Amino acid sequence: MHENTPELRIEVASQIIAALNLDIGPEEIEPEAPLYGEGLGLDSIDILEVALVISKRYGFQLRSDSADNVRIFRSLNSLTQHIAEQRTK
Repeated sequence: MHENTPELRIEVASQIIAALNLDIGPEEIEPEAPLYGEGLGLDSIDILEVALVISKRYGFQLRSDSADNVRIFRSLNSLTQHIAEQRTK
């Protein structure tokens, strides 16, 4: 079983950083800070890039038209939790 662990959170943060060529370390992304807008400051194109990388890396589809995206991409913690839930299915 895969859980929402600090290791998974760092892995997901690293995926975000690599996808967007950010010049920060994974530990610099606050777990509860918003990913979109304030916080990490991602825009809708950034979120699409992250969704593509996460989909490829973890083997499940993140749909751009999903009503759950606001919840999923709310923060690093919420994205990590969603990945952990999908990996246990």
